[in-house]
Formats: sequence, structure tokens, C-alpha cells
Amino acid sequence: MVVPTSGKSYRWNRPKYSRNRRRFDIWVFAFAFLFSNWRNGRKWTYPGGFTPEKQAARRRSQAIWIRETFLDLGPTFIKLGQLFSTRADLFPLEYVEELSKLQDRVPAFDYEQVKETIESDFAKPIDKLFSSFDPIPLAAASLGQVHRAKLFNGEDIVVKVQRPGLKQLFTIDLAILRQIARYFDNHPKWGENRDWIGIYDECCRILWEETDYLLEGRNADTFRRNFRGEDWVCVPRVYWKYASPRVLALEYLPGIKISHYEAIEAAGLDRKLLAQLGARAYLQQILGGGFFHADPHPGNLAVNADGALIFYDFGMMGKIESNIREGLMDTLVGIAQKNSDKVVNSLINLGALVPTGDMSSVRRSIQFMLDNFMDKPFEEQSVDAISEDLYEIAYGQPFRFPATFTFVMRAFSTLEGVGKGLDPEFNFMEVAQPYAMRLMTNSNGSNGGTIFDELGRQAAQVGSAAWGLPGRIEDTIDKLERGDLRVRVRSLESERVMRRLSAVQLGTNYTILLSAFLICATILLVSQFKILAAIAATIALVPGWALWRVLRRLDRIDRMF
Repeated sequence: MVVPTSGKSYRWNRPKYSRNRRRFDIWVFAFAFLFSNWRNGRKWTYPGGFTPEKQAARRRSQAIWIRETFLDLGPTFIKLGQLFSTRADLFPLEYVEELSKLQDRVPAFDYEQVKETIESDFAKPIDKLFSSFDPIPLAAASLGQVHRAKLFNGEDIVVKVQRPGLKQLFTIDLAILRQIARYFDNHPKWGENRDWIGIYDECCRILWEETDYLLEGRNADTFRRNFRGEDWVCVPRVYWKYASPRVLALEYLPGIKISHYEAIEAAGLDRKLLAQLGARAYLQQILGGGFFHADPHPGNLAVNADGALIFYDFGMMGKIESNIREGLMDTLVGIAQKNSDKVVNSLINLGALVPTGDMSSVRRSIQFMLDNFMDKPFEEQSVDAISEDLYEIAYGQPFRFPATFTFVMRAFSTLEGVGKGLDPEFNFMEVAQPYAMRLMTNSNGSNGGTIFDELGRQAAQVGSAAWGLPGRIEDTIDKLERGDLRVRVRSLESERVMRRLSAVQLGTNYTILLSAFLICATILLVSQFKILAAIAATIALVPGWALWRVLRRLDRIDRMF
């Protein structure tokens, strides 16, 4: 959470707002986005001619517009943007980078509304619940805000109160977003290899979970238990007597924000050690049970006077199941062996890759990344660079990164950025190396046979493949006899010739149209019908311009081969 910095009056923040106006605002944004996206793909809309640089600049300005519009549209879209900032497999990198900057910079709501919510949930006056309650919030965000309070026994706490009307706003917005998701699902281009309804359902689940403060309290308790033996991690205790679906009371743990580097240094704390501890904390979360904080931006991470890390806000948590960890192990082995086939198969088993008829382009992309990824020592790699390369490959390919995977990558990338701010020489992969080696040599918690275990597994795989070979041959012959097996042969030269013939035919048609209009204009001009001649000559410009574009395309085809 962040302290509100804007006094802007948002329409969605008003006590009474029109549902019809809300629908209008969202659909106006949706149609504006569709038009902008259509315009980006039309080369003739670029003044002075199309260039990839101009297209990238226009996409960047569009991404900024999307981020600002999401902030104007309020809580649902702010959270949606934060979720989409982890989905570079779905959106261009410019969108992802801008959405990752999306912060909950919204105004706080009135103390009277805070009081009404607390008294409604606990059926008691606020002065009977707390000995003191600060009406000015410590921090405000799109879903709620935090106030400092004191119990009658003298303990200092913070009380997190949900924004009034939030669930009503979610209900309206998500109904409209489902219609938009259905449109994208049926779109001939955007719907291809994309399960937008599935993505919508996943976002719905995450959003509704964040509105349940009882679930957040349970998450905080689980997280606290996982670090109960570590004195270098602090997690606030939940006061369940003062907890409801809209209100959550937590132990008051003040600290220095992890990104306030000057304050950390002024407190005499070791910045290099803090960078190491942040990485260690997340690696322990991922590998020690798989329950991890999925939103580790600097506002949710602080450090106390003793140099211990403090975690806040447990509304968005991730869980890595044991079967996923085993699948990730297969992926890691494939990466270590530079075996694109093994990586592809493991990603299909994980559900992160949708098998299509022709996987050759995906295998080539993965092999290219593996060849470049293994060029440098492991400890010299950058999480941000690796994830950027991975997302570059994923965009436009049939990848379906699960939410858990994208949350892990975002968490690691964020922590690497925080670590470099604390220590310019910090490298997340260097800290992760011993953990990764331990994972690869002892994947299932076995007693540690490494080379022999791997040789045994590979021997078993070879034996299994050999045993099943006759059956596979017979199955292939059956498919050939039934005509179910298709053989695809690609000839680049034939493709070039066909493209050239198609362009020539199109050029011929445009030439005939151009000639017809020019002849018509000439005849009309000779017959003293000057206005009609001018109209015919003007119309002739259209096939003339189209012919010029076809000639340019022919030139490109000839130069490519």
C-alpha cells in the first residue's frame, strides 16, 4: 500500500454512482482500445511511412494510455492491470512494462465510512472495540486502507478496512469483463491459442480472494508459521477477535521501507546483507513448502531496527503444488542438458504449453534460448533478462504460463531490482545457485544419488521407449492406412513463387482498374465534361496507390531470396 498522493475525485469512488454510466465508461475504453490496436497494425496510418521504430513508439504511448485509464477506472482495473503485468505470454512487452508501474495511488475514503464498516461488522461502537483509533489512514489503496489503533491492553495494532461498495463494483465490472473476454475468445486473431474465458476465471478467483480479509488473515498465519524459526523475518500477528471479511486487525510492526536506501543506511544497516536476505527469504518460500508472497513490491517489504525483514499484505499469495515442483525439476534438467525436446515435453505436462500440430517453431525458439542462456555462467545470469527472453519467445506462441509461474517470475524480478538498489553488485542468480543445485541433485527429497539416479532414470526411459516401439510403429501404420497421418513438406522456393504470382495477379488487376479510370477520365475530358473527368482521375488514385504498394511488395519478395 502507498499513502494517497492524489486528490482527484474518481467517479467510481462516489457513494452513489450510475451502473449505466459505469458500463458506458468501460465499453468506451474497450472500443477505444480495439480501434487503437487496429490502427497500430495498419501501415498506412503512420505519417511519413511505416517503420518498426514508429510502431514500437505508438505501442508504448498506447501502453501509457492503458495504465492511466486503468487507474481512472478504479479498483477492478488496477488489480487487473497488476495481474496482467505478469502475463507477458499474452501481451506485448510494452504493455507489461507499463502495467508493472501501476500503483494504487487513489484517495482515501472518509473516516465515517471506516467507522460504519467496523461497527456494522462487529455490532459494537468503535470506542468499545479500541481504546484509540486514528481517523487519518497510514496508507490507502484501491481495495482498502490501514489505520493505526490501540487495544485496551495497550497493544498497538493496525486495522485494515475494505473500501465501501467494493464487492458491488467488482460484480458490475466482472460481468462486463466476461462479455469482453467472450469477444476476445471468438476473435479470429486474438482468440487463436488463447483461452480468454479461462484467463478471466483465473483473474476473478484472485480478485475475489483479495476481498476476503479472513482468507488474508489465514495466509498471514501460515506465512508466519513457515518462518517461525527465523529471527531475520518478521510477520505481523493476526488479532482474530477483530477480524471479519471486511476488517482485519494485525500487529503493528513499523519499519523502514526496503526501497528507502538512504534511511536504511542512516540506521546503520548493512544494505548488502539485506539484499541477500530478501533473496534467501523468497527462495525459502518457493522451495520450503511452496507457499509464497505473490506481490513483493517495495511497499510490502520493510526492515526493522535490528535488520530483520518485515512482510506486509497477504491478500495475494501463491502455492506451488508438489506435482508442479516435479514438473519444474524436469524442465530444469532439460535446460541443464540443453535439450529442447525435454523442455517442450515438460512444459506440456505442466500445462504451460499447448501442443499444436507443428511444434517445430516452438522447439527452435526454446533451443535458441537454451543456446544463449547457457553461454554465461549461472551466477552471471539476470532473472530479469531470462524472464524477458522467455516472454519474448512466449508471446505469439501457444504458451499458457500458469498464474503461479508468472507470480514466481515477477517476484524474483522485483526482488532482483530491490537487491540491485540496495547493492549495485547484487546478483539474484548467484544467491539462487546453491538452492538450484540442491533442487537438481535432490529433486524428490531422496537420499541424494545424483548421477546414478539420473542414469537410472534415463536407462528406464530408454527401456520403456524400446518396449513401446513396436506398438508405436503398428499405430503409425494403422494411421497411414486410415489416412489420418498427414505429412507436411515445406518448400521455401515454392512459397516464394506462389507469393510472387499472387502479387503479380493482384498488380495486374490494379493496373487494369487504373487504366480503365484513366481512359475514362481522358474520354470525359475530350468530351468537355471536366468535372466528371476530375472525379474519374481522382478515383484512379486509389488503384494507383494500391499498385504502388504491390510493386513494393514484389521488390521485397525478390530481395528476400
